[in-house]
Amino acid sequence: MISTEWGAPKALVDGFDPAHFKEGHYGTCIHVWDWTSHRKLQTIDLGEDGAIPLEVRFLHEPSATEGYVGCALRGSVFRFYKTPKGDWAAEKVLSVPNKKVEGWMLPEMPSLITDILISLDDRFLYFSNWLHGDVRQYDISDRRNPRLVGQVFLGGSILSDGPIRVLEDPENQPQPRPRIIQGKRIYGSPQMLQLSLDGLRLYVTTSLYSGWDKQFYPDMLREGSVMMQIDVDSVNGGLSLNENFLVDFGKEPDGPALAHELRYPGGDCTSDIWL
Repeated sequence: MISTEWGAPKALVDGFDPAHFKEGHYGTCIHVWDWTSHRKLQTIDLGEDGAIPLEVRFLHEPSATEGYVGCALRGSVFRFYKTPKGDWAAEKVLSVPNKKVEGWMLPEMPSLITDILISLDDRFLYFSNWLHGDVRQYDISDRRNPRLVGQVFLGGSILSDGPIRVLEDPENQPQPRPRIIQGKRIYGSPQMLQLSLDGLRLYVTTSLYSGWDKQFYPDMLREGSVMMQIDVDSVNGGLSLNENFLVDFGKEPDGPALAHELRYPGGDCTSDIWL
């Protein structure tokens, strides 16, 4: 089993303070465990590029001894793998560059990778950039060299009509327009992901954690979160929003509500638990 480190509850409960990372309240390590004896076998420090490792995904192939972990603060994805010697190692395989901005809490905005997912055929890796506002699809046929094949913006912190201006973007992308589905403006940003078993529909919710939602997307607390659906090209790669699908949790009877996790009742791409 591989486990990750987010941070100390006392540091993260009310939002993100960059000083807390420098003070050691957020993690940079992944840990390897023996599932039968419950013993920790190894700790792998990913360094600053691996700050705040969150979601771990093994390849689905039962004999595979490798997978990926998304690291939020530096917008990085690391591949972990078992070596011929029998221990474990990790290497950074991709990163989303920070954007230089004005009107935000820091002069540079990380993408903040919060969820990652691997398709059941182990061909595509997906992840959400909760601050930048996009979902990305990578071809991981070459496990050490992921290749970007799909991207769609669904909200985020750098919208073209918002208070934050992007001064410099290494990827040279324009600031996205607000996303409006069925007359409703989407507040918040893509966060948790779930992929249909056939790999054709990617579902997305927008809430990360209420303390962080309040800090970065206060309008979402008033309006509620949503669930959206992305149509996936599982042959050549590519992502496009399904404009006919929207679940509005702002209209819940006891709402507005902040929706987070998505699950299929009989097993899904993120749990690998089949009933």
